[in-house]
Amino acid sequence: MATAFCSLHQGSSLKKLQYYNVRQSYATRSYPGARTSNVSKKSLMCCCTAQNFVCGIRISRLEFKKGIQCWRAFSGSIANYADNAHEGESGEDVPQATLIWRAVKLPIYSVALVPLTVGGAAAYLETGIFSARRYFLLLVSSILIITWLNLSRSVAFIAAYSSLLLGFVGLAWTSMGEGNVPAILFLACAILCGYVYQCPPFRLSYQGLGEPLCFAAFGPFATTAFYSILGSTSEMRILPLTGAILSASLLVGFTTTLILFCSHFHQVEEDKAVGKFSPLVRLGTERGSGVVKVAVAMLYSLLFAFGLSRTLPLACILLCSLTLPVGKLVVGFVEENYKDKGKIFMAKYFCVRLHALFGAALASGLVAARAFQGYFS
Repeated sequence: MATAFCSLHQGSSLKKLQYYNVRQSYATRSYPGARTSNVSKKSLMCCCTAQNFVCGIRISRLEFKKGIQCWRAFSGSIANYADNAHEGESGEDVPQATLIWRAVKLPIYSVALVPLTVGGAAAYLETGIFSARRYFLLLVSSILIITWLNLSRSVAFIAAYSSLLLGFVGLAWTSMGEGNVPAILFLACAILCGYVYQCPPFRLSYQGLGEPLCFAAFGPFATTAFYSILGSTSEMRILPLTGAILSASLLVGFTTTLILFCSHFHQVEEDKAVGKFSPLVRLGTERGSGVVKVAVAMLYSLLFAFGLSRTLPLACILLCSLTLPVGKLVVGFVEENYKDKGKIFMAKYFCVRLHALFGAALASGLVAARAFQGYFS
């Protein structure tokens, strides 16, 4: 959710696309006649408001061809904007394979994998049980939920909400099949956080509330729910909430939120233009780079604090410490490039790398603590 939490809906968000497309079309002359043709301008407005090409009037074959050209230009702008392409880069300059890769956003699906894996590892630490069937069913359902978050930023509403429905049904079926009502409530709260963040009539992303919602959704809600589902048995339907799962869920939420925060660096001007007050709009990119530095320092400070208090096993502390160079890489990259809109675009992918590696280390530490009891505790 991270970038998955970013919205691109009709209404206010559509204005953002309109602004971006008009700016790009006049800067790069996406189609012939963009400067002088009133017909082309009319076609452009039709496209940018996502209405019918003909706009209720009869048009000539020439106008229709220009409309097709306009639609292609608009589609390229959607791809560029949704992918957060470099400034001045048009859809024609980017290879088709690159556009497809950016649209799929495969790395972002780590935000579905990490909470589930950490929650499952914490359940294994507590019970010594791991159900591969439940794990993969929950993984598919979680991917469908993230797909909803991605698709709901476009005009594919039917596909988006079909993914949401299928994902929620899968999560609910698994939870209720294990008789775990608290888990389904946690998962419902996680999905609700995503909905109020980017869907009408709430769209709390415009109030700069995405980061706390992201933290709650992927951290305490999702990770704890997965722990409860994967650790439940016929003898123990509901697992107790231990210090290990609570502290692990906080760390997962922390790294996920960092992805979302860094995804705003390159689009501050566009956010301002549509009245979206993200944290970086309020702070500015220079102070935002300082926030990233403090956030990474807090992440590892919390890790060591949980280790010293024996809330997390020693194995988690040792393995997560190995990701420190990646954390330093994130901080260094943001500090060096926060003024460069083209380069800072990559900051969120460095954060995805930190999120995935830190989550893998955390889960491995929890499993190792169970497998080598007496050595790690």
